[in-house]
Amino acid sequence: MVDNACVTHDESTPPAASSPDARRVTTEPPPEANVADATNHALPAALPAATAVDRSPDELPDNRYFNRELSWQDFNARVLALAEDESQPLLERTKFLAIFSSNLDEFYMVRVAGLKRRDETGLSVRSADGLTPREQLSHIAKRNQELVGRHNAAFEEQVRPALAAEGVHIVSWSGLDDSDHERLSRYFREQIFPVLTPLAVDPAHPFPYISGLSLNLAVTVRDPEEGTERFARVKVPNNVPRLVRTEPQRDSRTATFLPLEELIAAHLGELFSGMEVIEHHAFRVTRNADFEVEEDRDEDLLQALERELAQRRFGPPVRLEVSRDMSEHMLELLLRELEVDPRDVVEVPGLLDLSCLTQLLSLDRQELKDRPFVPATPPSFGERETPKSVFSTLRDGDVLVHHPYDSFSTSVQRFIEQAAADDKVLAIKQTLYRTSGDSPIVDALIDAAEAGKQVVALVEIKARFDEQANITWARTLERSGVHVVYGLVGLKTHCKVALVVRQEGSTIRRYCHIGTGNYNPKTARHYEDLGLFTADPAIGADLTDLFNVLTGYSHQATYRNILTSPNGIRRGILDHVAREIELARQGHEAGIRLKCNSLVDEQVVDGLYRASQAGVPVEVIVRGICTLKPGVPGLSENITVRSILGRFLEHSRIFHFRATGSYWIGSADMMHRNLDRRIEALVEVHNPKLTAELDEILSSTMDPHTRCWILASTGEWHPSPADSSEVRDHQLETLRKHGATG
Repeated sequence: MVDNACVTHDESTPPAASSPDARRVTTEPPPEANVADATNHALPAALPAATAVDRSPDELPDNRYFNRELSWQDFNARVLALAEDESQPLLERTKFLAIFSSNLDEFYMVRVAGLKRRDETGLSVRSADGLTPREQLSHIAKRNQELVGRHNAAFEEQVRPALAAEGVHIVSWSGLDDSDHERLSRYFREQIFPVLTPLAVDPAHPFPYISGLSLNLAVTVRDPEEGTERFARVKVPNNVPRLVRTEPQRDSRTATFLPLEELIAAHLGELFSGMEVIEHHAFRVTRNADFEVEEDRDEDLLQALERELAQRRFGPPVRLEVSRDMSEHMLELLLRELEVDPRDVVEVPGLLDLSCLTQLLSLDRQELKDRPFVPATPPSFGERETPKSVFSTLRDGDVLVHHPYDSFSTSVQRFIEQAAADDKVLAIKQTLYRTSGDSPIVDALIDAAEAGKQVVALVEIKARFDEQANITWARTLERSGVHVVYGLVGLKTHCKVALVVRQEGSTIRRYCHIGTGNYNPKTARHYEDLGLFTADPAIGADLTDLFNVLTGYSHQATYRNILTSPNGIRRGILDHVAREIELARQGHEAGIRLKCNSLVDEQVVDGLYRASQAGVPVEVIVRGICTLKPGVPGLSENITVRSILGRFLEHSRIFHFRATGSYWIGSADMMHRNLDRRIEALVEVHNPKLTAELDEILSSTMDPHTRCWILASTGEWHPSPADSSEVRDHQLETLRKHGATG
């Protein structure tokens, strides 16, 4: 997923299968939201419960939501716009082209797959905007074909020529000279030929299984003696570089690459010796990866998940990408053998799967990339070379860190490492949703367990596309003596919390970290996230209770200073909205500001509509999906929605309620999955110094001069500000403010 876009929703009916254009269609989907809640008693007591927002939608118009899937497509279109933006460094533009491709793959594997399953099983569940699954698939297909065309044009007409002008060439076999041919042919015979397995299709050889997202060549060959034509499939290996260097790597400033499938195609005669190669074309299948683990309280969850993972590769196809020059008869064969709906064919005019462009980022061409930076160590934690004790720092007061501007390694990682090495620490408890392959956090937990500390790690093995990695981590931790918990039946544990219990004299003190992002040092360099460090006894008690829920049989739903889902976040947010409305009616200055990845939940959206109707200004910063319609007279004229995409992936969630002076941060987006099907946590930030930092972040993102996209009531996203002379870059300004050095 590319929850990976730094920059992680339309209409029409596809032609009937009998139409000559029936093969020119598509579809796409992203993962949705899930949550777990718990009511919070830290809300201002100014209002009686009766003032809560009336959640009945009766008086709100029926057409008040944008479509969720089409809104996601708009998000990926904004990613694509960064690739088209000539003011971006050239290799960063190639990165955004790759991110667009990866995002689209995941959208198909999950969202489109889910819609297709509903359509095929006859489930008549309509989306919040009233569309059936089939209608949504139709709209998605039309929009997708348009975006794929734009995507290819951005590469072929803009980025590829610009790369060539800088000495970085992506060429075809016919564009190389004889010496290149000789060198590459030798490379093919020595490195590629031995791993290829051409698979014939005839009465003795059934059509081979095509794995999801694999790149393949469909080949037609003719037997010169019999004159018969036969079909074969050659899989392009994915364990060698997709872009092959054509020359010895002497000058790192210039490079020429040949796509691996072209190298293989040029040597098909060696694979099919004695046969005549008639035609060959690239194709790629995307399969349904939206499986659900059938959780049984009496079955080992690890075994259940491993069984489902083994089946994932056999999911039904949801998309077939083909090169535009593929012949009709070859396409018909693929459609028949793969059992693909003609409406799910996407015709690509150039290279398939541009995610391979990430390979170019390894080139030593810093002038074509964003300026590198070194994250700053938060002043409270001292210098990198002379770090302070995290525990003594937190006894003096809370600390807020803002990644990637603040260093992950000298804050979050140091917190866990110091806890592991500290003789006074008795226990460490932590949730792990996604982490890196060589995780220093996991290493520290292992060290702590081996040193005799009580260590609990909740490893969410159902984290989509990281399941196998998390199973491996879980077993490694268990072997080292860590108490590993796999989460709760029916829920994913998505909250980002760590609790350290320390003996200090005759008392026990608890130190906490609650964040918006994963405990992953690699993504912490690219994802914008927040984390609160605190020794507040109330928050320590809250996290203790939360871990008892996660590891035991506790059913606690109310806490002192946190909100959790699936029982409290939605209710807590709506109660805050209600209090803003009531205080505004009493003449207080009110306002709601929220920053999140996605805004989809209908109850929350309706609450914001009611706030707008009551005259409360609502400002939203959303990176991805937004189903709320801003600027609609009588409904949402007091609501603005902005989106910031750029060098870093905006990932933090912040909620500010002006009249009550309340600031919250945490892991939950305003989506069904986060609020109903996940364990999430939001924490209220009280420290005036830290709330001032949160206010500064929100004010910067919502500054009229900040480069962003603004959502219109019609559903279109417009770049802003129009006057480039006054434009400011929020991320660049934040880098400067934190003193991150380049």
